[in-house]
Amino acid sequence: MGYQSRNNRRPFESASKASHRYIINDSEVKALMKRIHEPPSPEDVPIENVSVDVDSDPYNPVEAIIAVDGGYTEAIINQDFPSRTIHFLQFGALCFSLEDLAEVDASAFIAPEDMSKLKRIQRLKLALPTRNVCFKDASTLKESVLKAIFEFFSKNTLDENQSLIDTLAWFIFRRYKLNKKTEEQKHWNLATNPLTLEGKNVVLREQDMDSNYTFPCPETGGRIYLTDIFRLHEVIDEETGAAGILGYLVNTVEHLIIIHIIRQLINVQPDKLKQVFFIKDGSTGFFGQTALLHDPMKDLVNWLLDKYNILLAGLEKSGAFVDHAQAIQKKLEPGQALILTDDYIYRYILPGSGDPNRPYASTSNYGHKVIFKTKEGQMYVVSVPARELKKNPTEADLPNLQVILKNVEALRCDMYDSALFPVALVNKLVSLSAHPSQRILQKFASQSVSR
Repeated sequence: MGYQSRNNRRPFESASKASHRYIINDSEVKALMKRIHEPPSPEDVPIENVSVDVDSDPYNPVEAIIAVDGGYTEAIINQDFPSRTIHFLQFGALCFSLEDLAEVDASAFIAPEDMSKLKRIQRLKLALPTRNVCFKDASTLKESVLKAIFEFFSKNTLDENQSLIDTLAWFIFRRYKLNKKTEEQKHWNLATNPLTLEGKNVVLREQDMDSNYTFPCPETGGRIYLTDIFRLHEVIDEETGAAGILGYLVNTVEHLIIIHIIRQLINVQPDKLKQVFFIKDGSTGFFGQTALLHDPMKDLVNWLLDKYNILLAGLEKSGAFVDHAQAIQKKLEPGQALILTDDYIYRYILPGSGDPNRPYASTSNYGHKVIFKTKEGQMYVVSVPARELKKNPTEADLPNLQVILKNVEALRCDMYDSALFPVALVNKLVSLSAHPSQRILQKFASQSVSR
């Protein structure tokens, strides 16, 4: 790693232009490269026996679309101290009817008032200290981050009566089941205590939660936030910072926004829930420290399928599965879908052989991945919730698969590869660009922080 020039008095130290030869000529490096497994080429992938046709039946129960996305950008608080940073996060839930979309699509000219119908969006904002920063009422970076996340969930309601933190309690403690939940579902086993250095296991019981959604700490007498179940404190370091939690946090907030909207629809118009298609940016799963949340999500999905036949899917825009989808584009016929089995995933997409006793990603995902080629030739990787993950899923294991893929086709967007119109639009409305958004936010952060 080169040296930086801070005062413009010395040149920037660039990396060597010749040191690569020591790596290329090293015998151990050469031997290691020969050990790397390369999956078969796309031409050798057999998909004829594992693909399914998408139904051409024009019936579509969906009347409205709700898409959720989030993004973040970094801002340096003090240019003279560039390692002191804060991240700004923004999330959006976009809602529009298929009728409005059809009207805009049929218009010869799109007026601003037409597009306004498709931009009914709720935005949530969060400023999160991530390195060499802490609140005035906190003693550490970790304490500041956990407090900021808890306050974000406590204050945001999406213009509803309940806050996101109340919906988190509804979700985690299965309050939607009323008196039918098990004793095990009345508490949460938190693997590490965020208030102690030892970080011992602590059980958070629903009956011990106060009106502010905190629990008594059995070791310190302090209060543990309900949002601490995300276990983000485990990857916050006082020196290297908290930037490592951002991906986990964004995915979790996106999920909770969807759950919050579903909860409000159940309270106000439960019959309408069957007519709404929820689209999440990314796959259907929780990862890293938040992975255990996939278990209550699986419970909620099963309950929603039983009661309301919920329509929910994740759209993946990048990664190994999207790369593979593009690679096999010519082999898949228009209007066909490929339901990925464990054997297929580990043979043609991911390295290794997987766990012989458990389905792929069963400790984080609550859905299966499907590669879909529309009749127009666009390729999509769609994550579809399942009642139970299996090593060899079939169409029967993915509720509402035909309806979901039919709407994916209807919502296709030609602006980008593998894009859906609602996801592309909500991303445009909430994403924070490197220029000029990042520079403006950096100036805002520098001017706002009192020294």
